[in-house]
Amino acid sequence: MSQKISIGIVGVGKIARDQHLPALAALDGFDLVACASRNATVDGVRNYPTIDALLAAEPTLDAVSLCATPQVRFDQARAALAAGKHVMLEKPPGASLNEIEVLRAMAQSAGRTLFATWHSRYAPAVDVSREWLASRTIRAVEVRWKEDVRRWHPGQAWVWEPGGLGVFDPGINALSIVTRILPREIILRSAALYVPANTQTPIAADLDFTDETGVPVRAEFDWRHGPVEQWEIDVDTDDGLLHLSEGGKRLSIAGKTVELAAEREYPALYERFQWLIEHGAHDVDVRPLRHVADSFLLGRRHEVEAFHD
Repeated sequence: MSQKISIGIVGVGKIARDQHLPALAALDGFDLVACASRNATVDGVRNYPTIDALLAAEPTLDAVSLCATPQVRFDQARAALAAGKHVMLEKPPGASLNEIEVLRAMAQSAGRTLFATWHSRYAPAVDVSREWLASRTIRAVEVRWKEDVRRWHPGQAWVWEPGGLGVFDPGINALSIVTRILPREIILRSAALYVPANTQTPIAADLDFTDETGVPVRAEFDWRHGPVEQWEIDVDTDDGLLHLSEGGKRLSIAGKTVELAAEREYPALYERFQWLIEHGAHDVDVRPLRHVADSFLLGRRHEVEAFHD
């Protein structure tokens, strides 16, 4: 595909303004022509109140990037695929596993690309870690993903409703990295979910996995943390400790800092989307979401004090 891919953004909220719009503005492969949002507009493009209005008015649009909340993403993606558009899904790709399989089949039938994105996998330390760990003996893995929900989701009630994931909204980023860097699959053995008395989703979670050979993998997610936040993964190996920090922006191995490329998660996501479209391919890995679903299936629920924003 030699010409630019025309694209629309659906859901102009914090993540779209902070990441998607700047990424598209910095790339040559896309032409942002339209946006759809109930409560926001973007300067310099055509704006619509809903995805249905956008699709009806923009028949030549090549692709859409869906940035609305996961609870509405299935209906939006289904409409876009039915209209013949390539579809990029913000994380998590949906509110349930089966709806992603339905979308996968629709995309294949329509000959359109479906890209379920995991932006944290494109942090600069991730693939370096993956390559180094591939030839090491892993003894244990510890994940600490702890932040302040009031900083990252102020006034966003949807995160506390079914499908909103609660603390797994950031925690799934850690799971996306773990499933990328470890050479073997992990299996959840037990989970503890700490749910405020007035919400439907957890504010903290402790997860215990093993990999296929029995290596322990423990994850701690907490949305009550601050002011110093943690996005860290430690992998204990026969050649020393691999320490990934700042969500994948920093890396040390056996106590030595590893020089990394500059961070460009979202531009890299869109470059991947462009490649998939040009090659008629798909990229739909639901393993991080499956681990979240397993946590809700196996997790023991512990009620904690009510949360007030």
